[in-house]
Amino acid sequence: MSWLILLLAGLFEVGWAVGLKYTDGFTRPLPTVLTVAAMATSLGLLGLAMKDLPLGTAYAIWTGVGAVGTVIAGILLFGESVAPLRIISVGLIIAGLAGLKLSA
Repeated sequence: MSWLILLLAGLFEVGWAVGLKYTDGFTRPLPTVLTVAAMATSLGLLGLAMKDLPLGTAYAIWTGVGAVGTVIAGILLFGESVAPLRIISVGLIIAGLAGLKLSA
């Protein structure tokens, strides 16, 4: 169950990272409130997951899921680059996440 909670925490991290773009420097109230709520949820879920998972593994996976998800969201929502080196780099992050999961 802790792994599922950690995955959800990472997805909420993607949500708040994308939300930051929509806050327009925290000048738009609704996106700002939703972004702060996603931040709090992400951090709270990370804390719950860390009850059973090692600190280093949990934190690395949380940030990795957030990073990969944010890159994907940037491509889909904002037309960011899909350059081969960028995609390969994301693949390396995913490989690292899988390695951490397998070693835990």
